Amino acid sequence: MLIIINDLETYMNPYLRKKTRGMELAGKTALVCGSTQGIGWAAAQLMAERGATVILLARNEEKLAELCDQLQTPLDQEHSMLVADFSKPEELKTVIESFVNEGNAVDILVNNSGGPKGGPIIEAEEREFISAFNQHLICNHILVKALYPVMKKRGGGSIINVISTSVKQPLNNLGVSNTVRGAVANWSKTMANELGAHNIRVNNVLPGATNTGRLQSIAEAKSTKVDQSVEEIIGEMAGASPMQRIAEPNEVAEASAFLASDRASYINGINIPVDGGRTKSL
Repeated sequence: MLIIINDLETYMNPYLRKKTRGMELAGKTALVCGSTQGIGWAAAQLMAERGATVILLARNEEKLAELCDQLQTPLDQEHSMLVADFSKPEELKTVIESFVNEGNAVDILVNNSGGPKGGPIIEAEEREFISAFNQHLICNHILVKALYPVMKKRGGGSIINVISTSVKQPLNNLGVSNTVRGAVANWSKTMANELGAHNIRVNNVLPGATNTGRLQSIAEAKSTKVDQSVEEIIGEMAGASPMQRIAEPNEVAEASAFLASDRASYINGINIPVDGGRTKSL
């Protein structure tokens, strides 16, 4: 396992060497979006456990404060939070620009936000596409534009976009999500091509069916339209994977934590499905 040694004092001090063992993200600061639940919260926990100083970002200030206190501090990190609503891009822009102007720095950015409601694409209203585009692509772009100069100055960084396996294989009854997720994946690949020269890596994690509130809401919505229980629908989702189960959030978070680490220092511009093999393409 890689042990990051940040300075000579750590290397020479046996206690500090032992303390940093397994801390692949020691000395790094990670901004994790959508981090009060699901995959975002799992990623924040894992990165904190591995030594990163974590900044939680979401819209619920009370929940953020509660969870920020729950993050582990194996290296005496001082975690913090930012409050912003991804349905309000201008609000997010103000928050992140103020954060940067105050001299704060970030090495790892995890772009993550809840998906749009499900349904056939033919039934979707135009405003649903606009709202989803703003929440996902525009907000991601605002964050990267604000943090890119800081990452470049610090010698590099890792940007991880939590998207969906739909960028490889569109999913039934998720018309708006399929459309916008595909746009985010292409935006991400373009960013990877442009920022790689500055040692800033941009990659995508593609979760399959995962045990989150999002999965529950999709199952509940489908249950109202078909003669099936929520449990039966989730069972069908699990059965679509060769592993015959859905993922837990921490299993998806592991991919994000790996991509954030120096062990992935030459991985750039790729999609990593975390779906138990459900996606049919390579």
